[in-house]
Amino acid sequence: MKSNQSFFIKLLIVQCLVVVCFSQDFDFFYLVQQWPGSYCDSKQSCCYPTTGKPDTDFGIHGLWPNYKNGSYPSNCDPNNPYDESKISDLISSMQEEWPTLACPSGNGSKFWEHEWENHGTCSESVLTQHQYFQAALDLKKDVDLLQILEKAGIEANGESYPLNDIKDAIKNAVGVAPWIQCNVDSSGNSQLYQVYLCVDTSGQKIIECPVMPRGKCGSTIEFPQF
Repeated sequence: MKSNQSFFIKLLIVQCLVVVCFSQDFDFFYLVQQWPGSYCDSKQSCCYPTTGKPDTDFGIHGLWPNYKNGSYPSNCDPNNPYDESKISDLISSMQEEWPTLACPSGNGSKFWEHEWENHGTCSESVLTQHQYFQAALDLKKDVDLLQILEKAGIEANGESYPLNDIKDAIKNAVGVAPWIQCNVDSSGNSQLYQVYLCVDTSGQKIIECPVMPRGKCGSTIEFPQF
């Protein structure tokens, strides 16, 4: 009788450990969208994808699992590599909304492979590979940053705008504060590079950011043409 009890206790412990191991192991996502004009107007420059010049619009950089303490998981499952056959129905949308600008020119596959294997695998307890990429596409559709900024009179015309005006325009439209990342152009001017918004662990709902990344922008930043 005691041996049976011992067996069932051990079985229960193993089951509990399995649940812990495969439970969600992050606190929220960063949805990161980048402005192609700022990516290209830098010392590193850019290369248009083999599919042609991307649209004049913000493009997805990634959907990144994060912890509330500011750290993040990465490369969580080497046994679940990027598999384009699993997202074949999304490729045309990803080429439009998630284009690569890295050199040498590519079709996007290496970019998406990096994003899935480095970040996406850390959300696999919640999202399959297809669901991960679909979630990012859906979120971008819900948050049209270029339209939001243009409605506030902030246009990608090479002019400079107060950083707070950019933040306020996005917050007023989305309901939560964004984090803005800047880079510098070839002349050393601070410019709007990436916009971070936080998303709940389901990958569906924009939320207040539990923690913001580190970095600084000037009080006034350029919004370059593309």
